[in-house]
This record gives sequence, C-alpha cells and structure tokens, in this order.
Amino acid sequence: MAPTTQVLLKESSHVRTIILNRPKQLNALSLEMVSRLLELFHAYEEDPNVKLIILKSEGRAFCAGGDVTAVVKDINKGNWKLGAKFFSTEFTLNYLMATYTKPQVSLLRGIVMGGGGGVSVHGRFRVATDNSVFAMPETELGLFPDVGASYYLSRLPGFFGEYVGLTGARLDGAEMLACGLATHFVPLEKLSLLEDALCKANTGDPKIICSIINEFSGTPKLKEKSQYFRLKTINRCFSRRTVEEIISAIEKEASKNMDDWITWTIQSLKKASPTSLKISLRSIREGRLQGVGQCLIREYRMVCTVMRGEFSRDFFEGCRALLLDKDKNPKWEPSKLELVSDHMVDQYFAAKDDEDWEDLKLPPRSNLPSHAIAKL
Repeated sequence: MAPTTQVLLKESSHVRTIILNRPKQLNALSLEMVSRLLELFHAYEEDPNVKLIILKSEGRAFCAGGDVTAVVKDINKGNWKLGAKFFSTEFTLNYLMATYTKPQVSLLRGIVMGGGGGVSVHGRFRVATDNSVFAMPETELGLFPDVGASYYLSRLPGFFGEYVGLTGARLDGAEMLACGLATHFVPLEKLSLLEDALCKANTGDPKIICSIINEFSGTPKLKEKSQYFRLKTINRCFSRRTVEEIISAIEKEASKNMDDWITWTIQSLKKASPTSLKISLRSIREGRLQGVGQCLIREYRMVCTVMRGEFSRDFFEGCRALLLDKDKNPKWEPSKLELVSDHMVDQYFAAKDDEDWEDLKLPPRSNLPSHAIAKL
C-alpha cells in the first residue's frame, strides 16, 4: 500500500510517532487511515528497532471517530460489504492495540470520540489534557458504542460506562482521568515537552515511560458540577435491567430534585434511537463478562446487522439528520422503546445468515505482556 498523507510518521531512534493528519475532518478515520495504522502497528511490533509508539494528531481534534458518512455513502450505493471492510479493519486495529507488546502513548488533545476512543483507550498510556473532550455519541446516530467500547465502558467505575454509552455524555480531561479512560493528565503547555522527553529517553520500558509521564502530570480538579460527582445517582439509575427502567428511575430522581443535569440526561435518552439504546445496553452488559476479543467479534456482528438495515434503518436516518442534511430531527423507526422487542434485539447479536459473510477473524497473538493477557 502506498503511504498516505492522512497518516504522517516521525522517527527518532527507537521511537515512532504516528500523526493522524485529516485536520479539516477532525481526523475522522477513513478506510485508508485504519488500513495504514494497522499496517504500521503490525510492522512496528515485529521490528526490534522500535520500542515505543506515540500516537497524536494535527489540528484541534485528536480524532472525532470513524468516517461514517463515507460508510453510509457506500451502503447507499448498495454495498454494505464495503462498510464491513472498514469496520473489520478498524476492529482488528483495536484488538492489536489492546494486546500490543510494546507501549503506546496517545496524546489526547481536543476531541476524542467514537473511533478516536478505539485507537487510544485500548493502548497502554492515554494522556488527557486541558482541552480533551471524550464521548461515545453513537446512540444519537442510530449506532451503538463500538470499537471495543463494550469492553472498556463496562470496566469504568460502577455503572458510569452505561451512562456514558447511552447518553453520549461528554467528559473533560479531568473526568477522563477520574474514571480511568485516561491514565495521566498533562497540561497543554507541557505536552510537547513530554513528547521530547519520551523521544530522548528512547526506551520501551513501561515503568520508565510511566515515570517520565508522571514528571509532567498533574491531578486536575473536577469541576464543581462534574457529572462524575453524580456517580451515586448514576449507579442507582443505570444499574437497572432495562432502558425503560433506567429512564423511569431517572424520572423518579427528577421528581425529587430536578436540575440541569437530570433534565439533560432524560432529554439525551429520549432523543436517542430506541433500538440503539436497547442494543447498546445489552452490549455493555455482555461486555462486562467478555474479553476484548469477544467484545470486538460481537460488536462486528452488531455493526453488520446495523449496516444491512433489515430490522431498523436508524443508522441511515441518524446520519442523514445529524451529518448530511443536519436538520437534527431524526425519525426513528421503531419510534418508541416498547416497540423494540427482545426478539429484535436478539437479531443484532446473532451470526448473519449470508453465504459470503463471516465473523470477524482476529489475528493470533503470542508472547503477550501480563497487562494484555488480562484483557483476553
């Protein structure tokens, strides 16, 4: 494959810096980008000269997610398999990062959404900063938190992952650190100094890398109205068995104490795709009991079902309303939670009955470090 200008490289002795370079598109991941990243991560893992990978981006966003408008255009031309190719490449990359034998340091300036979480949260070190904004906003697009999010969201404290995954809540850098999505917080003005120090140290030893990042790190104060301070309420409501019960529990909280956060939470759930909410909740719940590979294989089944549009066309409608026409008024079908039956939800988790479709085949992994083995 010819090198792409959408992914830039810098080499410094044993350190490789990979730079996402689609700043005008907020570094949304194209098929070209995920293919190139997969190729590079494979090559660097096998190259004894490479000890550390730094992943960063050009422009004001780290990565706003996968380029789903391109996927939708392909499917609308009658080719959902092109979309499947994008997701299988992206999910394979996520798996490789999650089980990588060498340290990956992701520098999370600006927006980290959807697929941007997939190429960073699975890595060993995630450095949030003053302007980091993390979100998995898929339910308002008619999709579900993918890229292995059912693995990492389900491992956040309490039921915070269900809250983040169902509402699309935006977290700042301090909240990312508090809940464990980020491993460190480094002020913006120190980010390039940290990068220089990592290149100078020229090591792949995770303990040394961690101590270098610690030198530049601070513990940011959570904002007074941080949603992380709502963890007790979130646990009480989002631990419920069904989406209907979750909404009912939040409405009960609202009757006791209506405030901006509760109003926002109820509105977010009510404007999301009912089908998306139901498959997302089940996905995160199943993710609690599965390794990262099982999560990605299951999510691949789910995303192929979404792209085929047999049970719901909400993904296409969400993309139309939010990304293409931008009228922000999607017409979901089914339109209400009670119209989305358990049988319909089951279909998203079943293997596809299509002669030339197959489950995601993840690459075999060997000689993994203990932190990677723990994810399997």
